[in-house]
Amino acid sequence: MDWLLTYSYLGIVVFLVLTGCGLPIPEEVGILTAGGLAADGRINPFGALAACIAGCLLGDSLMYFIGRRFGRALLQRHRLWQRLITPDREQQIEAQINEHGLKVFFLSRFLVGVRGPVYLTAGILRVSYKRFLAIDALAATIVNAIFFTLAYRYGKQVFAWVKQGEQRLTWIVAIAVLITGCGYWYSRHRMKLQKQRQAKSVIERAAAVHQDPPRVSVPDDKT
Repeated sequence: MDWLLTYSYLGIVVFLVLTGCGLPIPEEVGILTAGGLAADGRINPFGALAACIAGCLLGDSLMYFIGRRFGRALLQRHRLWQRLITPDREQQIEAQINEHGLKVFFLSRFLVGVRGPVYLTAGILRVSYKRFLAIDALAATIVNAIFFTLAYRYGKQVFAWVKQGEQRLTWIVAIAVLITGCGYWYSRHRMKLQKQRQAKSVIERAAAVHQDPPRVSVPDDKT
């Protein structure tokens, strides 16, 4: 996340827009990082929190307008979007929106992996953007305030723990990699031995079937 610091508030906004558009990283990562940087005194806390909220709203609005502009044809023609939301899932979300209304938009803000498909479906259904933006702004403000405050409150302590635990973490990772590698080698070696035994057993059975039958001596009938 060093580039968030390099590009400061713009980096925060861009990162959260990308997560809102389907980047497979929870947006809370960006919010917590921004809060931690503010706690460390590297950026202004009020500016960082405003950047977080703005990035979330821009990403959500972008998904809304993509759905509104291209509709269901986007899901039917492009496999890239089908990875984010399949037509069947879109119909399920549509049913939830029709049944529960704007509550779905509020609750989806708190669910990782659900926000993007819900906001895309809102655009497809042409839900009023003013109502959509109002409820989304409320939910985004609550989520950002919670995670940002936690990171800002405990950020310095977390950074101190990270610095103290870097060496231990390195050893833990190295040991885990070594154990995983040994386990993988052992499983491969064991599988190889099993295949060799199976092949040997097949060869032995084949040899037993094709070996010459024992000769039987026939007594002479001459008297």
